[in-house]
Amino acid sequence: MDKHNLFEGVIDFNNNDYKKHSELFKKISKEQNPHTLFIGCSDSRVVPSLITKTLPGDLFVIRNIANLVPPYRNISEFLATTSAIEYAVNILSVKNIVVCGHSNCGGCRALYMSDDDLKDIPHTKKWLELAGNAKKTVSNLILTSGGKKEFTDKEIETLTERENIKEQVSRLHSYPYIKYKSEKGEIKIYGWHYIIETGEVFNYSWEKNIYEKIDGASV
Repeated sequence: MDKHNLFEGVIDFNNNDYKKHSELFKKISKEQNPHTLFIGCSDSRVVPSLITKTLPGDLFVIRNIANLVPPYRNISEFLATTSAIEYAVNILSVKNIVVCGHSNCGGCRALYMSDDDLKDIPHTKKWLELAGNAKKTVSNLILTSGGKKEFTDKEIETLTERENIKEQVSRLHSYPYIKYKSEKGEIKIYGWHYIIETGEVFNYSWEKNIYEKIDGASV
């Protein structure tokens, strides 16, 4: 899409989508009151508002490579994801947090690449250390199978994406204010796996230790 296509998109938005929701835009023009913090991947194929069928003002969105959550630390650095989480929870008082991974995740795939493959993206390589435990868990699963099961590349990909989601959800509890609100029932935390090719979304159940498809029966 070139400049002209982008500009035409803005014009179309002004003439159609904005007019359709003009009252909503006027209502939210002075302040925001999102109900959910959505932590998703920067992947261009993942569109949070489309997946959740939400409107402007509903979601406070954080997007980064592989939907990662850094551990909580109180230091004097520029902490983009950490500060956005802090703002969403402590200022906007969101009621839900969703960590949403997806199929065919390039970030998760990069965990298995060599140093030479990643030589041109050193900052990305460092960032992906936050998903290291997911790779270790999957690698151990393959080893403990003792050759009883042959894992396809697709299965390894899916397992890694899903373990990564669980790892990032768990890391959210290192944030003291999230842990406090979660224990008091003031905030709910979900781990989702979005399948691009089918449109399906699977929610992780900590009680059952499985991912369950979100459908009419699960609502």
